[in-house]
Formats: sequence, structure tokens, C-alpha cells
Amino acid sequence: MSCILCNCGAALQQRIEELAERLKTASHTLMPEIPEEEFYKSGLLRGAVEHMRGQYSATMSSKRDFAKLVLNHLEDRGLISGWEPAGSQNRYDYEVRLLSGRIAAIELKGCLDGNNTTIFERPARAHEFVIWSVCTNPNAVPEKNAWSGIHTRLSAEIIFRKVCVDGLIIWDTMCGSEARPCPKVSSTTNRTDVGQHSLPPPCLYLLPGTVPTPRNNPEPTPHSLSEVEFLAVLHEAFAGKDTDVNYVRIAVRQNGNEIERRTTISRASEEQRSSRWTAIRRA
Repeated sequence: MSCILCNCGAALQQRIEELAERLKTASHTLMPEIPEEEFYKSGLLRGAVEHMRGQYSATMSSKRDFAKLVLNHLEDRGLISGWEPAGSQNRYDYEVRLLSGRIAAIELKGCLDGNNTTIFERPARAHEFVIWSVCTNPNAVPEKNAWSGIHTRLSAEIIFRKVCVDGLIIWDTMCGSEARPCPKVSSTTNRTDVGQHSLPPPCLYLLPGTVPTPRNNPEPTPHSLSEVEFLAVLHEAFAGKDTDVNYVRIAVRQNGNEIERRTTISRASEEQRSSRWTAIRRA
């Protein structure tokens, strides 16, 4: 059982580990002007690794390019009325005009296992609010990324701030690749070509339709797919199967002076993963 269908590509992970080991033991050969002992004592290797890590983490351009490609694909096929960037002053990224006349606000994130996941704002004009994780780190573990984002961060934020997040998308250019094999597709079937990418169906998560509260709403029901129109559009456009859609239940209770929550993710009417009762602790 897993809260997400995809996993890390074992062959690529092994090569990443081999490359990391070679860098640790042979990187001094890239700078022969520095004696080997001095090179490793200086912290150059650690500094260079952290510098590259920061560069990869900071840039959102490739993530936005992917989102724009998908949104243009939906608009070109008449599946949405249009879309536009929300602007730098807003804490969300895109507004999508749906065929029903509803507006979906989309917040684009990278991997979900960082505190940036909790930085968002649901606009008052939005009929539905969706977070979209574009995690292009080939070394990221999908199960850890999904669970960390949904239980550790989003469930606590939803309860503490009393804000609804209607849906979550976990989907990017790594999906269906050697780095992140997708059991929803084979090498040639159930893929949709969008620009230079051949994409599997997205991983979709439907969250509760109301905010969980200990006294009056301790375990609200997750949305149905038809209630979150943007997710339903993606599901149809990219040939998703209903049995692959995930449903997130967030239960909440008062335990003495603490508020605790329990997160459960189900798929195909079967529980995939559930947490213990966990106190809400925010930095």
C-alpha cells in the first residue's frame, strides 16, 4: 500500500549513488591546482554541492513552463475557457476559467516536503483552490514527498488556518520517466503528448470540502471528483482511471490542550495509508 502510485527508478537511483560516491572521492581531480588534502579540508566540495542545490531549488522557471504547457493544451482543446497568471502580488500562481463559469485558483509548488508547501493564500474569488506539486528532483522519493506534503504540512495548515484546499496534483515532467516509473502507463500506451513531453495521467488527490473542526466538523467528507472541476478536466484530458484517484480524509479532535489530526488516504475504495493521531505543531 502506498499513498502514491509511482516510485523511484531503481537503476537511476543506483547511478546517482555511484556518482555521489565518485564526487566525494575524486572531485579534487577537477581542480588539480589545489593539493588534494587542502581541497577536502577547504569545504569547496560541500560549498559547491550546496550552491548547486540552492540553484535547483530556487528556480521555478521550468516548473512554470510545464504548467503553462498543460494549461495551453487544455485551452487549445476547448476544455477550459482560458487562464492567466495571478500576478506577483498574489500568493497563488494561476486563475483558470472553467467551462461552467467557475474560477479555479492554482498554487504551483515544487516538492512538498519543505515548508514552502504551507505558503499559500486562497483568493476570495476562487470557487476551487488547487495546489500543484511539480517535483523535478530525480532523487526525491514520491511516497515521502506526497505524505510529507499532505499529512505533515497541508493537513495541519488547513486546520490551523481554517482554509480549504480542494485538491492536490502531483505531476511533472519526471512522471513516467526512468527516474520515476508510473504504473498507470506502459512505454507506449495511456500517454498524452504535450509539446516535447509524453505524459501519464496526473496523480490527483481530493481533499475535504469543508474545514475540519473538533467540535462541529470532526471528519468532513472528501470532495467527489465532479466537485473539483479543474481536477475532473485534467482527469479526462489525460486519460485517468477513476480507480487511480486518491481521497484524503482529515479527522480532528481536541485532546486536552492540544488539537490532533489523523490523515487517511484511500484509492479504489481501499485505505492506502493512515497516520496516528498527531498534534498540530507549527513553527
